Amino acid sequence: MESKVLIIDDEVELLELLRLMVSNKKVQVFTARDSEQALQIFHSEKPTIVFCDYLMPKMDGIELMERFLAIDPEVDVVIFTGVGSVDSAVKAIKMGAYDYVTKPMDIGKISMIIDRIIESQNLKHEKQILQEKLTQIYGFDNFVGRSEKMQSVFHQIKQVAGSDSTILITGESGTGKELVANAIHYSSQRKGKPFVKVNCAALSESLIESELFGHEKGAFTSAVARRLGRFETANGGTLFLDEIGDIPPSTQIKLLRVLELKEFERLGSSLTTQVDVRMITATNKDLARLVQEGRFREDLYFRLNVIHINLSPLRERKEDIPLLAKFFLDKYSAQMNKVITSLSKNAMQLMENYAWPGNIRELENAIERGVVFCRNKVLTEWDLPPQINENSGGARLSLNLNSYSLEEAEKTLISRVLQMTQWNLKSAASTLGISRGTLYSKIDKHKLARP
Repeated sequence: MESKVLIIDDEVELLELLRLMVSNKKVQVFTARDSEQALQIFHSEKPTIVFCDYLMPKMDGIELMERFLAIDPEVDVVIFTGVGSVDSAVKAIKMGAYDYVTKPMDIGKISMIIDRIIESQNLKHEKQILQEKLTQIYGFDNFVGRSEKMQSVFHQIKQVAGSDSTILITGESGTGKELVANAIHYSSQRKGKPFVKVNCAALSESLIESELFGHEKGAFTSAVARRLGRFETANGGTLFLDEIGDIPPSTQIKLLRVLELKEFERLGSSLTTQVDVRMITATNKDLARLVQEGRFREDLYFRLNVIHINLSPLRERKEDIPLLAKFFLDKYSAQMNKVITSLSKNAMQLMENYAWPGNIRELENAIERGVVFCRNKVLTEWDLPPQINENSGGARLSLNLNSYSLEEAEKTLISRVLQMTQWNLKSAASTLGISRGTLYSKIDKHKLARP
């Protein structure tokens, strides 16, 4: 990103000196002797850095700076002031100036200020690009599904993204709970702020409080230094607590307090810390049943369940399978530099008949595996994992034979099963309903060879 610098001063010699000095910075330089000329250049060239004299005819530097900031709030303005004009400098900073320089000018300081501004603007630009990429990857547009149940979820996400209400996402493992949390955060006003994720099930009871709330040095044996918890890390943004049903009762009490009062104490500290965090939680457990069993606090459950989004298992929305399969097929074909345009009719039929106990995660893994083994432009049933072929509720098998020869049918069937099981002879023999010894004989008979 090339920087453009506008320098405004009514002293011609000084203006030329500054232009020559700034030109060495490999930036585009524009100069103006009065406010009218400066505004014309600002509108046409859109500079990112402005140096402006405080005392000028027609319009002073502060008023001119306000005009610039009204047009482009991101522009950085540096004000030139006379020696002893401390009040003017303070006023400029309060009104939005990036910095000030006193006359007679220190060329070295001006050079340093330009370098600092360019570095800051470049970082801001990089952050903006990264934010756009994150929104593209994790945002709402990344969802796939045409079923009525998924359309309802899409509608809910759009409605709740703009609020700060606590959200509870429920559903079986692999249904996409984290994807929903991602979409909510990256579609919200907090998308430029931290998005912190915690898997509560992966933390022991002795560690989870330290992980969430942080600790002071010496709070426990291994606390050799102060550590900020996830709530402080997420301050201003969103905290996603996955597997919320696994947190212990002692932590549930502290979590309730944060939800109600937005405050907590680090372990080993008596100082209260205030935080501004939007909380999203998820679980594959029935929290209402855990409340009845006394394993989850009822008051915390109600605090978490302000907005409830439930994700149906894939077996209950099979009309989404073709879209999801094509989405993952395109994704992994591109990643592996393969040209695979579609799935065969038999492959799709098997997938639609399969129960998908692992839901979308299992479907994605199955397509990724299929792309690895596929050698043609069409992914077939033989490229899919064995369990899909074996447990698809009686999906019909087509051998596509060229004749009515029993010999050819046997050879084709054995070859297909060997390919499907990746030449795992025990699995292939079981699928074919014959002994392993018989399978060995038939492989020899038909002169079949491992690819």
